[in-house]
Amino acid sequence: MKTILGVLVIIGLAATLIVMGAGMVSMFKGGEFNRKYGNLLMRGRIISQATTVALLALWFFYDDLFL
Repeated sequence: MKTILGVLVIIGLAATLIVMGAGMVSMFKGGEFNRKYGNLLMRGRIISQATTVALLALWFFYDDLFL
C-alpha cells in the first residue's frame, strides 16, 4: 500500500508541474487563451497541489496510521 501511495505522490507531482507549466506559458503568452483559461489552470494547480500534499502526508505517516 505504501508503494501505491508513493506512485500516486509522483503522479501528483507530475500533474502539478504540468498544470503549473501550462498556466505559466499561458500567462507569458497572454491573449485570449490566457483570459479564457488562466484562472482555470491556476485553480487546477491548487487542487492538484493540495491533493499531492495530502498524499505525501499519508505516505509519511502511513506506518503510524495503519499499523
